[in-house]
Amino acid sequence: MTVMNQYAFNIENLNLWYGGDHALKNININIIKNEVTAIIGPSGCGKSTLLKTLNRMVELVPSVRVEGKVNYHGLNIYDKDVNLEQLRTSIGMVFQKPNPFPKSIYENVIFGQRIHGNNKKSELDVIVEKSLKSVALWDEVKDRLNEPATGLSGGQQQRLCIARCIAVEPDVILMDEPTSALDPISTMKIEELLHELKRNFSIVIVTHNMQQAARSSDKTAFMLHGDLVEFERTEKLFTNPSDKRTEDYVMGRFG
Repeated sequence: MTVMNQYAFNIENLNLWYGGDHALKNININIIKNEVTAIIGPSGCGKSTLLKTLNRMVELVPSVRVEGKVNYHGLNIYDKDVNLEQLRTSIGMVFQKPNPFPKSIYENVIFGQRIHGNNKKSELDVIVEKSLKSVALWDEVKDRLNEPATGLSGGQQQRLCIARCIAVEPDVILMDEPTSALDPISTMKIEELLHELKRNFSIVIVTHNMQQAARSSDKTAFMLHGDLVEFERTEKLFTNPSDKRTEDYVMGRFG
């Protein structure tokens, strides 16, 4: 195994500006494959911005400027010839609030497959079952696949959105505070799901919930004012941080 092969991303000297606001400052970080990497920090620290640089969703914001490299499979995703549709298929995203489409549960799961031209019902049936089973939702919805997805509970909708992401067979799943709108039981189900999903996917999760990061992630990045303060194995970062700012944050002294 080469050094490159153990990483989902190699981020080198990444800087980002929103207009004149320097939002990410010289970020250098290697994100390991098939692990859950959490990004924590107070509001406005740059954690969601960093997440959205990993599939170039950040470019949807006007006046954004990016310098540096985000290497994915040895390719800088900011090179001009990168196919954004392919990139965002390989690097899927789950958002803060569940956002099922106003379609049936079945059609939500296979939405990406249909975009890519797959209309073979036998194949789509297999994909739907596999994807819903992978998010522990199949048994709850298998008898109502043709009913509107909007009729599901919030926690079920978020697991459906993860299934929709998985159905196009991404390599990486990005999650931007995926449980902030959910109740504690639904949150626990999503956290349990992360441990299962990392067998097949590399996962990067932004969370404002430090306990969630501690429970769910293998490595944690702590950000402050656009700087990457510390990036360490999660247990070490929470129990024996190297930087006083990290210690103050995880101990609740600010944020």
